Amino acid sequence: MIFRDRRHGGRLLAGRLEPYRAIHPLILGLARGGVPVALEVARALGADLDLVVARKIGVPGYPEYAIGAIAEGGAVYVRREALADAGLTEEDVAVLAEREASELARRVRIYRGGQPMPDLAGRTAIVVDDGVATGATARAAARSARLRGAAHVVLAAPVIAASSVPDLRTDFDDVVAVELPSSFFAVGRWYERFDQVSDEELLACLRQAPHAEQEIVRIPFGSSHGGVGSIEGDLVVPANPRGIVMFVHGSGSNRRSPRNLVVAGSLQMAGLATLLFDLLTPAEVAEDQASDRYRLDVPLLASRVSAATRWVSVQPRTRGLGIGLFGSSTGAAAALAAAAESPQLVAAVVSRGGRPDLVQGSMLARVHAPVLLVVGSRDEQVLGLNRAALRHIPSAQLAVVPGATHLFEEPGALEHVARLAAGWFSSRLSAFVPGASWTRAQSR
Repeated sequence: MIFRDRRHGGRLLAGRLEPYRAIHPLILGLARGGVPVALEVARALGADLDLVVARKIGVPGYPEYAIGAIAEGGAVYVRREALADAGLTEEDVAVLAEREASELARRVRIYRGGQPMPDLAGRTAIVVDDGVATGATARAAARSARLRGAAHVVLAAPVIAASSVPDLRTDFDDVVAVELPSSFFAVGRWYERFDQVSDEELLACLRQAPHAEQEIVRIPFGSSHGGVGSIEGDLVVPANPRGIVMFVHGSGSNRRSPRNLVVAGSLQMAGLATLLFDLLTPAEVAEDQASDRYRLDVPLLASRVSAATRWVSVQPRTRGLGIGLFGSSTGAAAALAAAAESPQLVAAVVSRGGRPDLVQGSMLARVHAPVLLVVGSRDEQVLGLNRAALRHIPSAQLAVVPGATHLFEEPGALEHVARLAAGWFSSRLSAFVPGASWTRAQSR
């Protein structure tokens, strides 16, 4: 089959990748030629699209003959047999790789615009190219995805040389193609139109990618006096979400907490829906600022979290999803109390710099969802409180972020928290069966 262009090849390739739709993979277009192909795949599967930047390491004087490749994030692949054929040493390769690294860095700056690479913790990543001969850059891209925590990495292209497939399976869990020719000359021979992809075209493809939109929602709750009120939230649901994480902010904060927004962005990139919501009404916020009346009222705050959890469980866009709670500081206490009250709904909890001491030990013992307590190593008082809580929570683990203080303001500290949260929630939310209490066996 001869493909009309990269977009045509991508649409045909998407049909071969249909079995992956249900697990919400992240589609990684291999820059530059793989990105137009990847855009069509992402559209057809309703999946998230990103890219991976890699550079071939060619033989001096014969740049098309690849002896290896490098990819963003520090991934390297070297074809040992090609090294011997070209009469090059490891030191020669290091020099050649250094030359390519500057161009790699330039492209990363242009394509990502200062944004970090997406978190792949626990996810399936599908690396998409326009065609694969030896697969040097593809294999470097696979190693980049592994370094970012991908659980499974798939290679997909409209055309792949059949002779390369056995070696490709060394780095990929699956190899998918429309055509697997035994005679392979050049990728361009399989396309009617095979123009070079410019930086501008690549960026245009990324802008056309499907994105989840934020929806402002109102969540009802009942009061102890029999009245009914509501709180506001920001809901983001990606295509084929793997679960939903509700953010429970700390005292004196609100749903626009900058730190929670950073973590929420990482979870959305991991294929999880997010709900950031206010715990108090505007009138209660004003009263709390004057009197501190509500900020440490854990039973009240937990009742709001429970109301939001019930609301999420019945909404058309989120019904049937495993629900996780991400609590910060005093909000973590409310999240733990709500998890104890709703074991049939809450699948997992992550506490960032949390205050579990604000929850009675008897209630902590009723939290059967798996709990990850994340604390900075320099937040000594809170670290002690969390270590004490481990004795009460049946399925809890403690993760200490080196060098971090209570607000995780140190460089890289909050990103560390985001990676931990994405890994914790990704596996546990997708495995949860709504309506069935989480057991110790499930938490393992």
